[in-house]
Formats: sequence, structure tokens, C-alpha cells
Amino acid sequence: MDHRPPHPSLRHVGEPRLPLLAVPFALIAVVTVVDVLAPPDVHLGPFLVAAPAVTASFAGPWMTGFVGAVAVAAQVTVAVLRTTATDLNHTFQIIALVLISIFVTVFAHLREVREKQLTQLRSVAEAAQEVVLRPLRDRMGPLRLASVYLAAEAEAQIGGDLYAATRTPNGTRLIIGDVRGKGLEAVGDAALVLGAFRAAAHQEVDLPTLVAHLEAAVAADPDDTGEPAGEPGEAFTTAAVLDIPDREMTVRLISCGHPPPLLLRGGRVVPLEVDHPAPPLGLTQYVDSGFAPQSFSFEPGDVILLYTDGVIEARDAEGAFYPLPERAADWPGDGPDALLRHLCTDLLAHSPGGSLDDDAAMVAIERVNGGA
Repeated sequence: MDHRPPHPSLRHVGEPRLPLLAVPFALIAVVTVVDVLAPPDVHLGPFLVAAPAVTASFAGPWMTGFVGAVAVAAQVTVAVLRTTATDLNHTFQIIALVLISIFVTVFAHLREVREKQLTQLRSVAEAAQEVVLRPLRDRMGPLRLASVYLAAEAEAQIGGDLYAATRTPNGTRLIIGDVRGKGLEAVGDAALVLGAFRAAAHQEVDLPTLVAHLEAAVAADPDDTGEPAGEPGEAFTTAAVLDIPDREMTVRLISCGHPPPLLLRGGRVVPLEVDHPAPPLGLTQYVDSGFAPQSFSFEPGDVILLYTDGVIEARDAEGAFYPLPERAADWPGDGPDALLRHLCTDLLAHSPGGSLDDDAAMVAIERVNGGA
């Protein structure tokens, strides 16, 4: 099953939060009443500037301006009731309040424009990413699959996490990866890798040839401005590519600088560390390294968990990284879908405010008895 929890979207720009509007109006009322009743040498009018200032933090320019106008009217009322509106002290307080109200109204307008830009950019990036990341099938041969993508709370900085799976005549091939960078450029790079994988993974080629094809696609990207010859490029993608035969109780893995998958078996969690990892895609031209697959046992009832570094690099309020292997070991065991629900709930609880600083993706694969 493919999970796509909705991103906590930005609130509608300029939309006032009605419960919060009570705060500036209550402040105006309290300051006005106390100022009228205060002794002659006590002046609380300057506190009225807090009303439009507070409003600008959550409301649009029209509401901010209205609150500022109410505050000015309250200051004039205080001046009339205490002395006169032309009293020098009250005149300067009124002028200062008018100027500050104008300033914070302009600030609210600029914030509203900024929020509109972020909302539009985030919408475009999310739409592009939903096209790139196609939902995975629940069942592929003798495998049950589940996937999840958790978008970060970092404005419009959507990431380039990617995953895909495809059937071959003899099994299933999967990829999970993470493009360096953020935004639409990262989504475009992820689309390049996924397109190359989908075009070649189902063909009768061995795993090293498939990964070499992915490397060639990244290295030949015409949109990559890159660096001068002889210097490492800016664009690269970490990836783990897996080949799971239908009739062999194994999984073949090539890791290109990606965090190791986790094998969950009988309450134990074993990282699938390869002996000879390859460099990330896009960097192999600078490192003399081949693509050597390594085989691991993968039996019925086993679950393999793939993930991106947004999961293991999530920090709690004290700065501690998310302990994925330990938390995965706490899973009682009820299929890949339940595993991801368990980890997502726990990961968001680990992160301050229930939000992540980086996008995170996970794919869980369980081998079951029988075919599709």
C-alpha cells in the first residue's frame, strides 16, 4: 500500500485566526479602561501599539490596519476623557501609534505576499513529486509491499527522495534513493533516475548492468551544468538497488552510498551492509569502483525495510538522531503496512512538533509463500 500523508499545508494567506483576534481587541479594551481610570501622571497609551503588532503576526494587512485604526480611536478617546485631544502628550502618542500601525500593516502585506509565493511553489513541487513517485502495488509476485513518503515542514523545500519497483520475468527489482538538494531541481533529478530505472529494470540485464545504466543516465544529464572537468560535480544521488528472485530465498543488493536496508526476522533487526559499496550515482566517474552485488538470505516471513536519510537523521528536542533499528525491533509484526504505520507514528512523535526537517521515505517488503 502506498501512503501519502497530506503535508501540513500553509494556512490560507491572510486568513485570520478568529480565536487569536480576541487578543488585540481585549488588549485595547483593557488598556483604554485602565488608562482612563489611572491617576493623571500615569499614561498607558503606549501599550496600545502592541495590538496591531500582535495582529500582524497572524492576520493579513486589512485586519492589521483595522486593529490599528481601533487602537488609534481608543487613544483619541482616552485623550478626550482625560484632558483634550490636542494635549501635547496625547498628540505625540496618537502620532506614534498611527505611524507604527502603518508600519506593521505594510509588514503584514509583505508577509502575505511571501506566504502566497511559498504556497504556490510548494503546490507545484508536490504536484510534480506525486507524478514522479507512482504508487507501489500492494503485491508483486511473492512479495507484499508498502511505502510511505513524509514531506518536510521546511517551507517549499521539498526533497528528491525516490522509490520504485518493477517486475521482471524472474522476480522483482526495487530502488530507493535520495537526490542531493531540494526543490524542483531535486524532483527533476529524481525523475531522471526513476525514468532510467523503469526503462531498464524489467529487461533481461544483470544488476550491475542496470546500475551502470542508471549511472550513465545521471552522468549524461544534459540539464546538469556540473563543475569544470576534473572536479566532482554538485549533483549526485545515493541509491540502493535490489533484485529479489521469485524462486530463490535471497536478495541481491547494490548500494551506491545509501544507508543499508534493514532485515527484520524473528524480532531481530539486521542491517544489510555490503562489503564493497559503490559511490553515489553521478560520482562513480571520479572513483575507480565497480558495481558488485551482494546476496543476503531473504526467507518467507522476513521483511526488508528501505529508507532515506531523512528518517535516521530526524532529531528529537535534545538533538538525538532517530534510532530506526531499535524502533523497528519494537514492531510486533503484522505485515509491511503495519510496520510503516508504526514507524511513521513513532518518527513524528520523536521529532519536535511532529514535523521533519527533511523529507523521508520508507518502503517495506515482505516475502510470503506463494506467487501473485
